[in-house]
Amino acid sequence: MPNKSNSSDTMNIFITGGAGFIGCNLADYHLSQGDRVVIFDNLSRKGTDTNLAWLQERHGDLLAFTLGDIRDFDALRGALPPDTERVYHMAGQVAVTTSVVDPREDFESNALGTFNVLEAVRTIAPQAIVFYASTNKVYGGMEDVAIVEDETRYHYRGLPFGVSEEQLLDFHSPYGCSKGCGDQYVRDYARIYGLRTVVFRQSCIYGTRQFGVKDQGWVAYFCIAARLGRPITIYGTGKQVRDVLWIDDLVAAYEAAAARIDVSAGQIYNIGGGPGNTMSIWAEFGPMLEKLAGHPIPVTYSDWRPGDQSIYVSDIRKAERELGWRPLVPVTEGIERLWEWVDANPDPREHPHRSVPILVK
Repeated sequence: MPNKSNSSDTMNIFITGGAGFIGCNLADYHLSQGDRVVIFDNLSRKGTDTNLAWLQERHGDLLAFTLGDIRDFDALRGALPPDTERVYHMAGQVAVTTSVVDPREDFESNALGTFNVLEAVRTIAPQAIVFYASTNKVYGGMEDVAIVEDETRYHYRGLPFGVSEEQLLDFHSPYGCSKGCGDQYVRDYARIYGLRTVVFRQSCIYGTRQFGVKDQGWVAYFCIAARLGRPITIYGTGKQVRDVLWIDDLVAAYEAAAARIDVSAGQIYNIGGGPGNTMSIWAEFGPMLEKLAGHPIPVTYSDWRPGDQSIYVSDIRKAERELGWRPLVPVTEGIERLWEWVDANPDPREHPHRSVPILVK
């Protein structure tokens, strides 16, 4: 994990969705630094109660938890301490497929929920730095970008560094629309109200304590399915390419943006593994998993899903230039780390653990 920019000072941190994969890793980082953390989460996603119990066992009274939903503005506003110094907005609906099935819930969670977070900060803790976890899906299918297919992957023909923040927005799918709405609101609250907001358009974050499902968190999902012998379905050709980023490197990116908030406030950054940390989702990842598992892994293939991109690779040069940040964990090392964690904890969601007390502080 990165070192905090001002390690001698403890901070008050507020994390929506703090029991999720990214949120609990951020919480663990700050709690390990001695910071006080409030998590606001509705615990609707499978595995969040396990993550919360893990945090409580590790950190005790430094952690406060409020059971709540970001769609409930009054509850959110009441849970946000006025002396909060950083707000990490990680909560929301996370899957394109779910957004297609239930676009209203997707909109209310991602668009309305993000608006509620911004309004809560503006009225209660306007001094706080606000980080928003956006997505590469705001760029849509990028049909205007030429793509070449080879034996194991797709390539951009004319984007050697990947997709930059200058790429035109194209909110494809209800999920792309709702996250894109939040993305632009967060940016505009810096311009209109002077809030210190930063948008990270994130690409395929993976790591420990990620309980992936087939619609989201595919790296961890494939590892867990392969370890437990569960069926795996590949949608499309399996040559789809993504840049993947180890969770500690993402935490370091947030810390770097906070350390240079005079530069990063009001900015948008594409954050992912970049061109140096890419793989195709099965044509290349599959053999890696089979080597780790020690046996062949059977899969079935199905049609492409709405909103799927044949390739997405982040151009991370803006973050490198302005924040002094770059990924440190190579994809092969990260996959090995994740496999070791899954192998040691094949499905922690199914393990009995102590009940989670609802602590409101």
